Amino acid sequence: MLGWITEAESMSMIKVKISDEETHEYASGITAEDILLNVYGKRSGAIAAKIDGIERDMSHIITENCTIEPILADSKEGMYILRHSCAHLLAQAVVELFPNAKPTIGPPIDHGFYYDFHMNPIGDSDLKQIEKRMNQLVRDNIKIYREEYSNNELRELFKHNKFKIEIMDEKIGDELGSTAYRQGDFIDLCKGPHVPSTSYLRWFKLTSTSQAYWKADKDREALTRIYGMCYATKEGLKERQKQIEEAEKRDHKKIGKEMELYMIDEMIGKGLPVWLPNGEILKSEIEKYAIETEESYGYVRVTTPVLAKKELFECSGHLPHYSEGMYPPMEMDDGTYYLKAMNCPMHHLVFKNRKRSYRELPLRIAEYGTVYRNEMSGTLAGLLRVRMLSMNDAHIYCTLDQVGQEVASNIKMVQDYYSSFGFENYHFRLSLWDPENTDKYIKQPKNWTSTQNHLREILDELDVPYVEAIGEAAFYGPKIDIQFTTALGREESMSTIQLDFAAKERFELTYKDEKGDENGEVFVIHRAPLSTHERFVAFLTEHWAGNFPTWLSPKQIQIITISEKQKEYAKEVENALCDIGIRVSVDDTDATIGKKIRMHRKMRPAYMLILGEEEERNNTVSIRIDRKGEPRSGLQRKGVSLSEFLEKLSEEINSRNKELSLVK
Repeated sequence: MLGWITEAESMSMIKVKISDEETHEYASGITAEDILLNVYGKRSGAIAAKIDGIERDMSHIITENCTIEPILADSKEGMYILRHSCAHLLAQAVVELFPNAKPTIGPPIDHGFYYDFHMNPIGDSDLKQIEKRMNQLVRDNIKIYREEYSNNELRELFKHNKFKIEIMDEKIGDELGSTAYRQGDFIDLCKGPHVPSTSYLRWFKLTSTSQAYWKADKDREALTRIYGMCYATKEGLKERQKQIEEAEKRDHKKIGKEMELYMIDEMIGKGLPVWLPNGEILKSEIEKYAIETEESYGYVRVTTPVLAKKELFECSGHLPHYSEGMYPPMEMDDGTYYLKAMNCPMHHLVFKNRKRSYRELPLRIAEYGTVYRNEMSGTLAGLLRVRMLSMNDAHIYCTLDQVGQEVASNIKMVQDYYSSFGFENYHFRLSLWDPENTDKYIKQPKNWTSTQNHLREILDELDVPYVEAIGEAAFYGPKIDIQFTTALGREESMSTIQLDFAAKERFELTYKDEKGDENGEVFVIHRAPLSTHERFVAFLTEHWAGNFPTWLSPKQIQIITISEKQKEYAKEVENALCDIGIRVSVDDTDATIGKKIRMHRKMRPAYMLILGEEEERNNTVSIRIDRKGEPRSGLQRKGVSLSEFLEKLSEEINSRNKELSLVK
């Protein structure tokens, strides 16, 4: 428990540095809260303090000279503390309402927090009940106390929660004590710091639940995960709620159903999307663009099988390092086979298929290959997380001297792609290995150091802004990930450029160098600038809210007649559009013009063509933009000659223009 302050300590004075220009003296034994209150007053906005650079609770007792600075609620550190404290508030409410629930872990995350419980799944009504209880606990203004315990005391406290005991076994050991935080009758194992009381946690909202597994291991206990968001102010919470509402309108699952892009059927299986005709058009346009681009960059294309013998994946290192992500083996009469979860091992064999000369390097091998990954069912989400992935994949075989140019070339390719698709909110991440946790990586420390430094130098030379992320590398080498910010503000990996220094040894990749010698220094670059088609289409759909540029739009033109009298003219216009390869459909029914427009706008054609008596008489069209969620919906341009329309439409599509330029 918190120790007593001796009389000697309370009588001595300490110096507390507030800033470079300001130092105060206080009696030893004063709390951080009292100092900040004295310096900044009641409206400081502090929820915790940094004392000599270490984050502390406001109740922390100071007995020595130090430097102090407030941690404000809306700072990065403050938001972390708020959200962590809110996770504890959630846990308190849950165990009060569901006494048999066992709290496990509850970390802060971007925009909020979650907590995992060993309990039965809950529904929306339960979620509302929990949130109501949390709000009552906030109003009760319950003090939050940091308490220190011995190892035996901790184990006695949590003897009925095996998950906490397991955490203690791993993180604390057998001898050391640790801290816990108490609020009312609820106590949780934690290092802190936390807010002083529950009244600081006003601006939160529970959002959803999902299934999880203890330690993310599907063979361990199933858990119920409860998500929430938390902000320092009412305005921050409202802004986030607006963002979520907008994201819901853009949800690719909702739009995908409206536009008939894809389907997932339980009889086929979770995470196995079927591309419907409209979705296949979208996917094919992306593929066509990618193939054209890659041809201009000197790529050659191959097709490889969807399964292979286990020996191939043992050789590549995927079975030892990635077996959990692969489907179970299939025993055949000639050996054990696996569905491929990646294309690279087969591409390595393509390279090795015959002797290679230095004149062939760099060799760029590309494939639109379908791979299969055994994702846990609870993690599957529309097209964002699936089990069947169509990959815009390629592998570059080159010398170390060529790595820099090839990486630079792929970074430019990514930037060009993103510009064409209208993506602007992204950044680069250098993903490194974790030298403190090497089990999941190829054990070649010198290669890790040299290749990571090499990629860092390349990024620096290109003057590309980037962040570094320890522990995010592939098992065979470091990589450059392109991180995309979604409509919900969450960061997701979109594209990747990976450097592989292991394949050359595992597959004995060699080439004849200028001297005629066999050279084994073959470096491999794995790259997928457009991620998987599934993931890319999900991001693309949410980015555009389904209102794709004309060249991508599954339905480019929707013809609508004002009356049945224009049927023949509509057919003439349709034929003219089909002749130049435009995707078009006609509605010449006797429904009202308003009803027709409302019916077709959910399919989000790039343009509607309105054809009436005047258009037929003058051989013109009226061009209308009317798509669900499109800010320019309702804009119309009348009296455009059919020939001009065909010419301008072709220009817009062939240039892959991001804008709808025919109506201004």
